[in-house]
Formats: sequence, C-alpha cells, structure tokens
Amino acid sequence: MQDLVPAPETGTYLLAVSGGADSMVLAQCFNDLGVTFQVAHINYKLRGEDSDLDQKVVEDFCENNNIKFHLYTVSNKDNKPAGSIQLWARELRYNFFKEIREKESLDFLVTAHHLNDQLETFIINLSKAAGINGLAGIPANDNHILRPLLPFSKEEIYAFAKENHIEYREDISNSKNDYLRNKIRHEIVPKLTETNGHFLENFKKSSLYLNRTKHFVQQQIEEIEKRITVFNKYHKILSKEQFAAKSDFVKFEILRKYGFTQEEEIAKIFIAENGSVFFSREYQLAVDRNGFVITELKEHISKESEEIILENNDNEILLHENKGYQFIDLKSFDWLVDLEKISLPLKLRKKKEGDVFFPVGMKGKKKISKFLRDEKLSILEKQNIWLLCDSEDQVLGVVPYRQDRRFYAEQHTEKTLKIRWIKEQQTL
Repeated sequence: MQDLVPAPETGTYLLAVSGGADSMVLAQCFNDLGVTFQVAHINYKLRGEDSDLDQKVVEDFCENNNIKFHLYTVSNKDNKPAGSIQLWARELRYNFFKEIREKESLDFLVTAHHLNDQLETFIINLSKAAGINGLAGIPANDNHILRPLLPFSKEEIYAFAKENHIEYREDISNSKNDYLRNKIRHEIVPKLTETNGHFLENFKKSSLYLNRTKHFVQQQIEEIEKRITVFNKYHKILSKEQFAAKSDFVKFEILRKYGFTQEEEIAKIFIAENGSVFFSREYQLAVDRNGFVITELKEHISKESEEIILENNDNEILLHENKGYQFIDLKSFDWLVDLEKISLPLKLRKKKEGDVFFPVGMKGKKKISKFLRDEKLSILEKQNIWLLCDSEDQVLGVVPYRQDRRFYAEQHTEKTLKIRWIKEQQTL
C-alpha cells in the first residue's frame, strides 16, 4: 500500500475511520508505515449503543497508538431528515473532514473505499447512463482525497484484519436491503462473482482500462478546448465558429466542466441569439457575436462591487483596476467635470434599467442601453462598463466611452474635478 500513498515520508493525512473492518485496516496500515496522520470519526447516533461502541473502537485505537482523534457527534441541530439520510450523512461527514483538514493543515483526506465499493459504484452508474466518467468509478487520487484500498477486495481486507488481529465493528445496517447499494451488494454482486471465479480480478483490470481511456479522452478534450479558446484577463471565450463545428460529444465534454450537463440545454446554446445568457450553478455563459463568453459566478456579490464610492484627492480622482473595478483594455484618459454642477462624493455603479445621459458630441439625451448597442460593444465589453455618477445619482458619463455634456468642464469653468484612468501596469 506504500506505493499507493503519495509522499508517505513528508505528507500529512486525515483518515476517515468508521470502526468497520475497511477503515480499521486502513488505520493499522498507516500506523505500521509510520505515516503522519490523524483520525476523524462521526457518531451519527443512528444505532444507539452500537454507534457508541463504534466510536469507542476508533477512540481506543487512537489512544493506544498516540494518534490525534477528531470526533463529531450528530445532534438535533444537524436537522436529520425523516426519509433517506445517505446524501445528508455524506455531506455532513465531508464538511467535517474538510474543516479538520484545513484547521490542522493536513495534505490529504484518506478513505477506505475498496474494490467491492468500486464494482457497486460501476453498476449504479451503469444503470444511470453515466458515461465513461461514471463507469471509470471512484478515483484513487482526486482533489486531495486518497483511496489506497481500491485495489483490494472486501475478502482480502477481512483476511488481513484476521491475520493481524485488528479489532473492528460490523455495521448491521449494511446487511439490510433498504438502500440501492445494499441490494447490489447482497443480490447482484454474488451472482456476478458466481459466473466467474476471477470476476473481481477481471473487473479490476477493466476498471484500470476504463480509467486510462478516461484520462486519454480528457487530455484530448483539453487540447481541443485550448485550440478554440481565447483567454483574456477576466473571461474565457470559446470561438463560436470553431466550437459549433465540433461533435456533440466534444461540445458536451467541454461544457460539462462548467456545469452545463443537460443535452437539451447545450443544444439551445448553439442556436441562441447574440446576447442570450445561460447559467449553471457556478458559471455564466453569454452568447456573443463571435464567441461564447464564460464567466465564473460569484456566490456573494457585495453591494460595494456594484457601487463604489470614489475618493477625491486634491480635486483629482484616480481610477485604477486594482481598486475593485475592472474596465476593458484601453489607453489612459482624463475627464474634467464642473465641480459646481455636481454633488460629492462621486461613485461608480453598474447600469440600471432606464438610465439615460446626454453624451458629449450628440444632441439630446440617450438611453445608456441604446448607446451601448450603437457602440456595437461585445458582451464582454458591456460587462466591464461602469457609470460615473455623483451622490445624487446624476450620470456624469459612461466609463470609459463618453462624458455627459451637462457636467462637462468648459474653458471658463472655475472649479473642476479631474478623473483619470490609470492602467494596471502603471504605478500610482
């Protein structure tokens, strides 16, 4: 197992130990290897005294071997659901593991998933039409989570525990068929293994082939994405023409990374009009004239990010993209406004419905939305547009394009305020 654990001499690990044979064997192996690790256990309080005895086995092991032990005991505040609790329990324990790993600065979380778990997961995913990523199963090393027991069967783990006199507890709930995984474990897997005495070993080889295929496909998809992608500082843009020419499989695999997993929704993206916007949980995809603009969504957009008060220093305001606002790439510029016609402090804000201004060099007023359309700005450029306003919300200009002539400083203006745009590479 030493070959399955990266950097055993220098790495630090948090082991998820339930008290069952799998996790207790895992803990014993890590202890025998002399690896630096800590243990986390959750007492769900679902099986009365049995749950407490599970905890005691793990706690005693840690105490006898001088291993730091972390315990989470489920209580009423955890809002245990009345029905199925599997997803709830999984989310609860992984949140706990993440909290401990970050608090203790540990490199990896280690779980005791084994070859039988891998087979059960394969069957579940096969029934869900999960594709190659699902059929490849549980990864051995993924996002700082290690599963070094994946090559070993449940039978091998039990034999190791018996041979090395490792104490463990059996969870009697695993013998029931009230969950899909348990039905597969007790009814389907035995029938499959009866058909061939080497079934599990052959499955392990097949799983390895599937993983190699998955990694190869991922590499090819990444190469294709690089070829059709234009990066800029704040967005990712996929060439519309080149992307549309790819196969449906490539389209799905690329967009799946950004949370777009419904084939019907993906089809709509490629026939949508310019200006259309699609959302996944973490990303926004906007359809532009020549590309698809992908932007990561911020979970919590503060008011300050939508409205920024500007500091006035000696009748001059310096706009600088390090200060929390972003503009499109442009040359430095200076604006002058008439101080007697405005109310300080000035602010930057995003466009609102119905905003109008009186552009310099044009007659009458104009809606901001129409002005941006007439300028033929891309979605990317529109997303970096800010309005310069005074404290009474009068629009002094569309940054960085056009000032409002009502507040423009003429030659005879006595009191002026200069607004300057400083590019990021320049030093204030």
